Amino acid sequence: MKKSKDQIKKVVLAYSGGLDTSIIIPWLKENYNNCEVIAVSGDVGQGTELDGLEEKAIKTGASKLYVLDLKKEYVEDFIWPCLKADAKYEDYLLGTSHARPCIAKGLAEIAIKEGADAICHGCTGKGNDQVRFELTLKALAPDMAIIAPWREWSIKSRDEEIDYAEAHNIPLRISRETNYSKDKNLWHLSHEGLDLELPSQEPQYNKEGFLELGVSPEQAPDTPTYLTIHFEKGIPTAVNGEEMDGVSLIEYLNKVGGANGIGLLDIVENRLVGMKSRGVYETPGGTILYHAHKVLETITLDKEAFHFKEIVAQKMADIVYNGQWYTPLREAICAFTDSLQATVTGDVKLKLYKGNLINAGVTSPYTLYDEQTASFGEDNDYDQSDSAGFINLFGLPIAERAKLAKKWPK
Repeated sequence: MKKSKDQIKKVVLAYSGGLDTSIIIPWLKENYNNCEVIAVSGDVGQGTELDGLEEKAIKTGASKLYVLDLKKEYVEDFIWPCLKADAKYEDYLLGTSHARPCIAKGLAEIAIKEGADAICHGCTGKGNDQVRFELTLKALAPDMAIIAPWREWSIKSRDEEIDYAEAHNIPLRISRETNYSKDKNLWHLSHEGLDLELPSQEPQYNKEGFLELGVSPEQAPDTPTYLTIHFEKGIPTAVNGEEMDGVSLIEYLNKVGGANGIGLLDIVENRLVGMKSRGVYETPGGTILYHAHKVLETITLDKEAFHFKEIVAQKMADIVYNGQWYTPLREAICAFTDSLQATVTGDVKLKLYKGNLINAGVTSPYTLYDEQTASFGEDNDYDQSDSAGFINLFGLPIAERAKLAKKWPK
């Protein structure tokens, strides 16, 4: 909804305390008639990044700060549906993509509660997150005006943002030399910018302070770690026999996976807005869960369901990556996935070793694997002579074409 600046008296800001949102508070007050700014931080597992946010928000001009504990909702309502669908976008496990609609939902709820005139976010005009935030807001607060400073202000770079912060005495946790653009939550940590903007440059995995959720494969232990993950209807519920809630389970797998160098991804991905972007991702727990879930599906889903689900997984990934979480198609895909997950129950054993995930066994009460039928030996379920007729019928089009082709004009 379009509103004039004079109509905007109260703004709810998606606030992380990072570079972008730190300077947005004074900028809003300078450019929107000294409007009231209510900062909202969605806690999706950023950890210590949330420390001291309230003091910082108030000092820079916010009237108050809400910190919403969204971790449980994030896991159960956003991460698990993507895991059950096996949705990944160009090998990226959607760590930022499914966090944004979760946070934006919280923003919309606070904005409605506070009677705000607008919602503001710090996403750049080049990125995907602006779309993810705004499509969610269109679905949940369609009459709310949206302010995106990166599409309005004269600032053109992160260096200029730092200049603005220094001029306004805004404390920052970064320097110009360590100015990677990072996004951290319970599921992953992304790194962009600086030397990573050159695909020809190897990421500095072994440089102290670069990796935060784990170590490089070279620095991982020389002995393997074994994990057994239990799933109920596609949802992981226990590790090594110990039942855990979703948040605790992911935190535990992040710790174990990170220590073994699991979950590093260096890709040049195709952004929604049309450009290619290089990013490095740390997703130790998520990488373990996606791998284990897929292994379990190999024995619990029939061939046609397994293959068709791979097509659906790609569509689900595209939808989530593109910010279309609150759409009928996403809901329908999840309903389809939930139906298939009814038998995806069982245990998957994995060996973690220097960045590798090695299958070490899988069992399920709903297994479709029959040792007798699969055996090369004789059994009562399969008459090997039946295969001759099958091959004749299956190969009929090939044979007929070959015979008729002999009569075609040369």
